[in-house]
Amino acid sequence: MEKIDKKKFKKEIDFKYNFKEYWSFLMRYKIKFIILIIVAFLLAGAYIVDKYIFKELIDKGTIFAGGGMSSMDFVALLWILFSVFIGAIILRAVLKWVDNTLLNSMSVSMIADVKRKYFNHIIGLSHNFHTTHKTGSLISRIGRGSGSVDRMNDVIIFNIVPLIASMVVVITSLLFFNVTAAIVLLITIIVFVVYSVSIQNVSKAYGAYANRKEDREKGNVGDFLTNINSIKYFGKEEIVKKRLYKLTEETKMAVKDLVRFFKYLDVGQSVILGVGLLFLIYFPMKSFLAGELTIGAIVFIYTIYGNIVAPLFGFVQGIRGYYRSMIDFQDLFQYGKIENEIKDKPGAKDINIRRGEIEFKNVEFGYSKRNIFDKFNLKILADKKYALVGHSGCGKSTLVNLLYRLYDVEHGAILIDGSDIRDFKQESVRSEMAIVPQEAVLFDDTIWNNIKFSSPSASKAEVRKAIKFAQLENIISEMPNKENTIVGERGVKLSGGEKQRVSIARAILADKKILVLDEATSSLDSETEHEIQKDLAKLMERRTSIIIAHRLSTIMHADKIIVMKKGKIVQMGTHRQLINQQGEYKKLWNLQKGGYIK
Repeated sequence: MEKIDKKKFKKEIDFKYNFKEYWSFLMRYKIKFIILIIVAFLLAGAYIVDKYIFKELIDKGTIFAGGGMSSMDFVALLWILFSVFIGAIILRAVLKWVDNTLLNSMSVSMIADVKRKYFNHIIGLSHNFHTTHKTGSLISRIGRGSGSVDRMNDVIIFNIVPLIASMVVVITSLLFFNVTAAIVLLITIIVFVVYSVSIQNVSKAYGAYANRKEDREKGNVGDFLTNINSIKYFGKEEIVKKRLYKLTEETKMAVKDLVRFFKYLDVGQSVILGVGLLFLIYFPMKSFLAGELTIGAIVFIYTIYGNIVAPLFGFVQGIRGYYRSMIDFQDLFQYGKIENEIKDKPGAKDINIRRGEIEFKNVEFGYSKRNIFDKFNLKILADKKYALVGHSGCGKSTLVNLLYRLYDVEHGAILIDGSDIRDFKQESVRSEMAIVPQEAVLFDDTIWNNIKFSSPSASKAEVRKAIKFAQLENIISEMPNKENTIVGERGVKLSGGEKQRVSIARAILADKKILVLDEATSSLDSETEHEIQKDLAKLMERRTSIIIAHRLSTIMHADKIIVMKKGKIVQMGTHRQLINQQGEYKKLWNLQKGGYIK
């Protein structure tokens, strides 16, 4: 068995915060919760009734058998007891129906609330967060964390509250017959609970460890399936299978270590309940021999013991569920403590870009300890096409990320139409620009919906106009379901050129004043690139365009070419100006001869 650092996991699991967060969701439905508690107490009382009926039946039957009660009186009593018993059965059925109906209604609503809150929170976190967290693990934690709400509700309503209700009802009932029996039962309950909680407390670190292994396994499975093409292209199926075997083996061993504790739990519980029952029978029997208790009372005390045993085991199961839920909550609720690194100012308004002039003013920025820009300055005039070129790592894509406020500048400012973009809501800044990325990643939805994503309120005529502009009409006409064809995960059912045309249609439908082309054709073949370049040229008309390109041949007609190196502008001008002067651009041109810069 692998040794687990229990102190480490105890610190990792913030029980107080997790329960408080769960409680905040529960209190949205406090009326239902209060009714469920009342129902639990009524059920506990209803389950005592048949034991008391049996006690009366034995006592009165003994008297009748001894001639102390007439046949008529005994039959009348039997009818009364029968009626009460039928009434108790009906009451229990009604209470159970109310209990399940209310609990199911409350649980499904709470699960939806948790999913919405944390999905909305996670999707709103910074670009940096999403580049450092595996998608598979995030999905796993949202599903497991929200699912644990249902488990936690069951713990409270089916495990904790029933034990409390049964204790109150049973011990109160015992006090009327034998105080010693009531004390014995109370001690048995206390010892049982303390022992069970202690074992569960030791095992919770192993539960958290098993969760970590499971998350790692699922995260890697998601990674493997996402990169299935790379696995097959390089013929590495067997290597991936071996890696998965190792991951599943680690998960299996972690779960086995956790399950080991349940053996100790079962043995200890059996001993405690057995000793408790022994004393519970011994003391009432002494009272019976002394003439202080009837045989019916003895039977009542013995049978009522069963009413507390089931809730006790339920409570222990609930404690296990409680710790499991707290661990699962920890994995999800910890994201609630993470704040978006990119913050909107209080009272920030929506931006409305009219001219589309962009200025990078004394910009300073770096990733961790790696500095990218130091007092970087660049002004991009409205309605002009500016191309950014340079070797990988020179800062081209970082400029776009800063413009989109995926990161905020450390010093300086980025202005659009003379206003600092940090003065506006970040989502409004992004929604006021259109982009055609290098890799057109699409939703697993129809072509139509993928295009309409950029402007959900667009009319059918506007969407069809965008399709026509991107020259998608002929492509769509050959598809079985036309524009309602499902493109597959990430657009896998479409070719690179088809996906790029969908991306262009998306951008034209968005109809924004600022357009970013982030190496929009670098992954396409020459013929497809040539065709799409004509579409892009039309798309850039009357827009401020920023073009990031490795193929210099694609930006020859830009109004201005910005040559970058190590975060600095080393040259600026038109293609004709730059090609006729010594410098970095000419070196790049000669290096690739119209091809591709590495």
